[in-house]
Amino acid sequence: MALIGRLFVILFAFIAACLAAGIIVIGAVLFPEFTDLGIGEINPAIDVVIGLGFIFISGFALLPAAVVALITEAFYIRSVLIYAVGGALVGAACYLGLIPFDPDTMRFDGIIRRHLEIMTGAGIVAGLVYWMIAGRNAGAWRERVHRPPQSPPPVPSNLRPPSL
Repeated sequence: MALIGRLFVILFAFIAACLAAGIIVIGAVLFPEFTDLGIGEINPAIDVVIGLGFIFISGFALLPAAVVALITEAFYIRSVLIYAVGGALVGAACYLGLIPFDPDTMRFDGIIRRHLEIMTGAGIVAGLVYWMIAGRNAGAWRERVHRPPQSPPPVPSNLRPPSL
């Protein structure tokens, strides 16, 4: 039963991490010079774009993020650094999965460094969000609760030795 509850926590954490990564990606793409925090009112179409970014990120990141979650759950890994590095790897893998690879030269053609940095940074943020929700208790569903030993049941009177 604890495993089923843990799967729901992992799913919720993945959804929250994808939403955070989608906001980072869309914000970095739409506002490249986002240095002034007093930008005023934001267009309501941004909500639609963030939603599409969430769907995009979650679709491409599902398999690599599931592998990272499986490894961390299996080995009880709870370090925030591991989740940040895992998120960076997932973000970079998501970006490189969209770039054509030339097997003759063994390199990716058309990498835009800024886009790779955005996806890697979004992956780091997603890894941190995932850690805050589910990663801090990775593998906890397998731990057993230690109960103090109970005292033995009393011996029936017909089995007691005769008293002196």
